[in-house]
Amino acid sequence: MNDRMRIGMLCSRIRVEEKLLRDALVHRGIDVEIVDDRELTLTLADPIRRWDAVLERSISQTRGLAITRVLESWGVPTINRHAVAATCASKLDTSAALDAAGVPTPATAVAFTPEAAVRAAEHLGYPVVLKPVSGSWGRLLARINDRDAAEALFEHKALLGGPEHSVFYLQQHVDKPGRDIRAFVVGDEVVCAIYRESEHWVTNTARGARTRDCPVDATLRRLSLAAAAAVGGGVLAIDLLEDRDRVLVSEVNATMEFKNSIDVTGVDIPGRVADHVREVVRGAPVGAGV
Repeated sequence: MNDRMRIGMLCSRIRVEEKLLRDALVHRGIDVEIVDDRELTLTLADPIRRWDAVLERSISQTRGLAITRVLESWGVPTINRHAVAATCASKLDTSAALDAAGVPTPATAVAFTPEAAVRAAEHLGYPVVLKPVSGSWGRLLARINDRDAAEALFEHKALLGGPEHSVFYLQQHVDKPGRDIRAFVVGDEVVCAIYRESEHWVTNTARGARTRDCPVDATLRRLSLAAAAAVGGGVLAIDLLEDRDRVLVSEVNATMEFKNSIDVTGVDIPGRVADHVREVVRGAPVGAGV
């Protein structure tokens, strides 16, 4: 009888992060099966339970959410849980969860027509940032400096049509000091954090930002853990903005990228994630994944 732990890793393609996670799990004596989300077929009445847990690493939010929903209905633990990933997949859901938990965030407004969006922008005060409700890597962000720009951009967005353009999600622009902070939370610990620095106001590494180690002080630890708890906890990247004498939580990411953060922090991030996966399985109800 094979008593080794069995983990499925749900992927769209094998990137550096997935290779590092696979190696970390194998190093801990865990059997890993790479599961291609493009090839997987799920029949609700015919459960697949050959994994003790599934680590969700899909690039496609839609596929990842659909698959984890089905797996959890079969009693297979997923990391992150479907509810956590669903909250983080929507910036609006994330903002609502953070606000309800009392976590400080940039002032946020939502509108559903161009005219209402202009009123929302003027209520927040220019400049404001228009973000897609769903999206990553700093794509489709726009900083709006005045009413003329707002009217033009909101009208353009409405004319594009489609559900992704039917919600105007706006945040007050934070005049950050040429950088933001990304903190990595694994379970109940902030394992490390980085500064992402750029001359551009968008400080994503996908847009060319440089990274360096950020010390995890008491404030950063408290805010990061509070943000993680607000969305349901797990393996998360918390994005924070320095705003004069305070720090705000901007976003929470459920399928975090970390390859550029290992060397600058000196922290074995994939190893920490692998340890957390093992803890989740050991704490799973009897019969889960069998």
